[in-house]
Amino acid sequence: MNIGRRQFIHSAVLGASLLTVPSKAADIVFRPGTGAEPGSPSPLLLDRAKAALAAHNARIRNHDLLAIADFSKPSRDPRFYVVDLRSGKSDTFLVAHGKGSDPSHSGWVQHFSNVHGSEATSAGSYLVGETYFGQYGESRRLIGLDPQNDQAEARAIVIHPAWYVNRSLIQDQGKIGRSQGCFAFAKDDINVILERVAPGCLLYADKV
Repeated sequence: MNIGRRQFIHSAVLGASLLTVPSKAADIVFRPGTGAEPGSPSPLLLDRAKAALAAHNARIRNHDLLAIADFSKPSRDPRFYVVDLRSGKSDTFLVAHGKGSDPSHSGWVQHFSNVHGSEATSAGSYLVGETYFGQYGESRRLIGLDPQNDQAEARAIVIHPAWYVNRSLIQDQGKIGRSQGCFAFAKDDINVILERVAPGCLLYADKV
């Protein structure tokens, strides 16, 4: 009888410990800095961006910050991450993709293109360039560093504000508008973007 009681108690304790595993696992998965929480880029995309930073080390001046556009996500979601590599913290923003990458205006990037006139988004590593004032106001040039986006400068792919990036459109139609391939941001966010994603930073765009 004593053996039976010990086995019963052992089984009960083991069962209770197994029941607590999911909550502990959740705590680990969603702990800040893991990349599994909504405000952080996926670990895979972050690793790709870090690898790009290392590969283009000679051309990047700021090695403490990464700007990452996750085009795996729909345009209704904040999918542009500004990551502080020193603290591991990140901030998220809405960003538009190009019309040519989403011809049916589904809100999702269907494909990338580096072709002139495609009005599509290009994946890859970008060096953030100088500030200028264009048709959308204060904007920032981008220089493509990879074969899949090396026409970015010639195609005038830039960072700029746009009226069609706002939460009202998301409420009305479930998505924001599309750019001509540029990284277009809400007017309320552009000052923060231009301040933090400064000349000399790396911007990395991709799908996972």
